Amino acid sequence: MASLAPTTSRRALLGALTAVTAGATAPTWRTALTRVQRAYDDDPITLTRTPSGRDLSRARYRRAEEFFPTGSPHSGMDHRDFLYRAGITAQLGLSSHLLDVGFPDAWCARHIGLRVAKSLAYANATGLGHECPEMARLADVLSPYNKWNEPHLFGPSPSDRGFAPKEIETLLLALLDRVRLVTGHPQRRARIIREQRHG
Repeated sequence: MASLAPTTSRRALLGALTAVTAGATAPTWRTALTRVQRAYDDDPITLTRTPSGRDLSRARYRRAEEFFPTGSPHSGMDHRDFLYRAGITAQLGLSSHLLDVGFPDAWCARHIGLRVAKSLAYANATGLGHECPEMARLADVLSPYNKWNEPHLFGPSPSDRGFAPKEIETLLLALLDRVRLVTGHPQRRARIIREQRHG
């Protein structure tokens, strides 16, 4: 899992973008974003970064760390609860990135909702750069994440596709690390969790 560790800081990313002409970078972003919008048949969106969006982005990142699930035997959480919290964590983290780059919160609520895989697609199309196949697979498992908090009296229960809690924790930590490095938000609880796992 060492390959999941993010390597690009926000400062380096912004520096690289500054070094390239706007004419070269803008079409790439627009093309990637348009491709995702067409794949999901979503309304067009114009990204506009604002101080209020930045503040909301920071709050979402903080909430993502607060919801971070733990597979500890003392957590009192069953597997479905764990997956539900994992979905919330991933969605809040991805939402932090989307808000930071200028997606309106209302647009995200209407077009993305609780679908973690869709959030990941939009985030990667707008510069998150977290092209991790296992995270993409987990995002599919978690989408929409409310399915893990609902009783399934009829029909098959959703499948976790063999994901173990420790593997999910590792993938979520890597995702939050990536969001933190791209947005520049401070790390709090994720660092504590990492230290507990390795301490």
